[in-house]
Parts: sequence; C-alpha cells; structure tokens
Amino acid sequence: MSKPVVLIAEELSPATVDALGPDFEVRNVDGTDRPALLKELASAHAILVRSATKVDAEAIAAAPLLKVIARAGVGLDNVDIKAATAAGVMVVNAPTSNIISAAELTVGHIISLARHIPPAHGALAEGQWKRSKYTGVELYEKTIGIIGLGRIGALVAARMQAFGTNIIAFDPYITSARAQQLGVTPVSLDELLAQSDFVTIHMPKTPETTGMLGAAQFALMKPTAFVVNVARGGLINEADLHDALVAGTIAGAGLDVFVSEPPTGSALLGLPNIITTPHLGASTDEAQEKAGVSVAKSVRLALSGELVPDAVNVAGGVIDPYVRPGIPLVEKLGQVFSGLAAHSPLTSVDVDVRGELADYDVSVLKLAALKGIFTNVVSETVSYVNAPLLAEQRGVAVRLITDKESPEYRNVITLRGALADGSQVSVSGTLTGTKQIEKIVEVNGYEVEVPFAEHLIVMVYTDRPGIVAVYGREFGDAQINIAGMQIARHVAGGKALSVLTVDSPVPASLLTKVRDAIEADVMVEIALTE
Repeated sequence: MSKPVVLIAEELSPATVDALGPDFEVRNVDGTDRPALLKELASAHAILVRSATKVDAEAIAAAPLLKVIARAGVGLDNVDIKAATAAGVMVVNAPTSNIISAAELTVGHIISLARHIPPAHGALAEGQWKRSKYTGVELYEKTIGIIGLGRIGALVAARMQAFGTNIIAFDPYITSARAQQLGVTPVSLDELLAQSDFVTIHMPKTPETTGMLGAAQFALMKPTAFVVNVARGGLINEADLHDALVAGTIAGAGLDVFVSEPPTGSALLGLPNIITTPHLGASTDEAQEKAGVSVAKSVRLALSGELVPDAVNVAGGVIDPYVRPGIPLVEKLGQVFSGLAAHSPLTSVDVDVRGELADYDVSVLKLAALKGIFTNVVSETVSYVNAPLLAEQRGVAVRLITDKESPEYRNVITLRGALADGSQVSVSGTLTGTKQIEKIVEVNGYEVEVPFAEHLIVMVYTDRPGIVAVYGREFGDAQINIAGMQIARHVAGGKALSVLTVDSPVPASLLTKVRDAIEADVMVEIALTE
C-alpha cells in the first residue's frame, strides 16, 4: 500500500520533515513554479507552504486527493479558504508559533524608541558622535498601554513589567479577573491613549479594527508618547500617522507591518522619528521551526482522519482531553444513525450530550456526528470541514443540546433525527469502564448495551417464541457467524429489537430472506468504516 504524499512547496526547517515521520512520501516542489506545482498537486494528499505559494481555487481543483493545506505561519492570505472548504480540504496554520518572537520584537521596538538605538547606531557608523542628540528616556515607572490583551499582548505585558512599568490595557473581551491575573489595569481606549507613554497594538485586522488608530486617537496622546505596531498593517492609518509624526503630535513610532508590503515609496520611511523593520515578527529561527513542526503534526492528524484543533475552517476549537474520547464514539453513532435512517431523507438531527460532558465545549461532537452520518451516504469524501456544508446543502437542520443530568450513565450521547416520511430515528452511545469501551446503549427507544463492531444487524419484529431460532438458523446456514446479540422489548408480545454483531458482511438477499421469515418491520445491516 502506497504512502500518502506530502508536498513541501517552500523551504522549511529539517525539523518539519522529522515531525512528519516515516509514514508519508515527502516530495518537494518550487511553489512559485505554477506548472510544476499543479502537476505535483495531482497526486498530493497534503501540501505545506509558507507565504510565497498561492493555493487558490485552481490549485485546489488540480488536487483531487488533497485533504489538508498547511501554512507554516500565522497568516493565510495565500490560501483560498472558501474553495478549500467547499472541496472538503482542511486548512491549518500555526497560530501560536510566533507569539514569543512577536512579543520580543515589540519590546525591542519600545526599547529602541526610548533610547534611539537605530538612529544613534546609524550616526556613529557614519562617523558622527552625537551623544546629546540621542538622549533617551527610562522605561522605569512609565505607562505602557496595550491595545488587545490576547496571547501576544499578555506576553508583552509580562515582559514589560520587568522594567518596573505601569501596564494598562484596552480589550473589550477581557474580564477584570483575567486582567488582574496578568497584573494589568483595564481602561477604555481613550483613557489608554491619554495616559500612556508607549502604546502598542495587538488586535486582529477586521473591518472594525482597520484604521482604529488615526488622527483623532493621536490627538488624545501625549506629545512625548510613542506608538508601536507589530501586529497587522492597516490597524494604524498611515497617512494620519505621518501627519502626527511631522507635526509633533506624538514623539515617534515603531512599525514592523504596513498596509502595502514592501512599503515602497512610503513617506513614513524618510521620517527621523520612526523605526521600521521589514515584517520581522515571526522571523526567528525558533518561530520558523515551531511553525513547521506545528503544521507537520497537524498534517499527521488530518491524514489520519482526526480533528485538528488549529484548523481554521473547522468550527471545533480547542478540544478538552475529557471530550476527545467521545469523538470516535460519536462518529460511529453517526454511521449507525444513517443506517437506521436509510429508508427516508433526513430533515433534522439533534446531537444530545448529557452528563459531565455538558460542562465542557462539546461543539466538536456535532461535527463528529455529521461526519459519521454522511460518511456512507454521499459519494464525496466527508471531513470535519465539509460535513456542516453537506448538511446545509441537503436542508438538514442541526442542533447541539447539552444537559448535565444523566441518570443512568456518567455521560451519554444521543443522535435523534426526523425523517421526511414523518418517522424518527435515534441511537445513543457511551464509554464504559476504565478502558473506555464504546457501546451502543439505545436504538429507537429500546435500551441495549452492545459494543461496536464492524458489522451490525438491527431488526425490529413482533415478539414471539422461536424468532431467535429462525434467524439464527438462516445466518448459520449461510455461514454468517453471530459474534454477539442483545434483545430488547418494552412489553412481552409487543415489538422487540435485536442487535447482532456478525463477523462478515451479510448479502442483501439473505437480509431479505430473514426479514420475510420473521416478518420484520426493520431489517438493516450497518457496516462501520474508519
């Protein structure tokens, strides 16, 4: 059996290849050579890129086997996420790989502005000894204003506290408890601008944050204050910044990012009170290695069919270790559910999670349910990426319900759906014992406790003596071995349900024969796939 092909389209650290391991065939291509890239994509299961390779709709269409696009970095401007999602291709990046590097560069800009290090070096390199011109200020007891107290903002706060500074922050989503934990005083944006000696911004670039620092904001700042942006180009209005620096509205600025990169011809570059770097936030050996290793691990997960927490087009989020064992269980429940519902189109499905799991983020279990439901139903490959899209295209309404009450099991997960013919289908499962054995514990309202198996047969019929002997004889005559069996009923003489696990597939003709022999209302074989 051939190994999955992983295509590396740009230079990555040797540690990236090592992290992939021996289970893949690794190929290399110059991602900027378009014909060569499209040719290699035809047989690729995964592609690893940085920023130079364009993985657009054309590239994705040229890769019928592609399961994952991995960007060894934070940004994804060179990847068509919409086209990837429609094709069921997971897109992953390394969102935390550069946070230390970016935080340290921010601190470097702040120190450089405070002590005029770059211009002083430049002057001395030209033979000028200008000590008085480059007199700076101490950071001690200065106020640092951090806009955006996410992962990088928090790292900057921790590092700047070592200088004996006063840290204030503006972040509409941070709680007072979290701010207190970080040793930061939360304030409004206007208060931050008015009080700070150094302002550093660490916000994502969105329509709401683009240009959030402009003329009106600079007017609120002290004339001795500095502003730093190592986050995203465009958060600061560059024309307004230029005017503020020229007019002396603020003392200076440090920029690592620009609206247009490289910022050729930008009037900012010629100003004496600005320090610039060419987008170096992630440009450290450590960050590049972390990014490569991180996405290599994500590729391994994606190609093994597992959910990847860093996938940007999968609404799963970070998965708590307590939730993770439930993912394969729910995928299997989804396959059983679709087998039971095969007689009529599905119109809605509820994913009902009860027990201790309700205290956790279990949104990933909804994805797992949909992946399982559609795995054996549609012709295309089903993934965590396109499963919600498949449900939407088929008009299937999906709900996630949680409840901490679970009388019989510590945790139980039920898939319950309505079909177009007016009938309903349900199947429940749980994990039991120290070995966390996956079991079916309910089918269409009947209580059972059956371990999963590759081949399951579900029958519903009128309860009467001799039924087990009838279908047992039919399967035995056909050399179909019954490995396990459980029967459930509500009342004697009413409807009964049998769930059998068998060792081999059952021919459709035999199912028909058994159904006729026992006059079954339901006779379904369910073959589980990985």
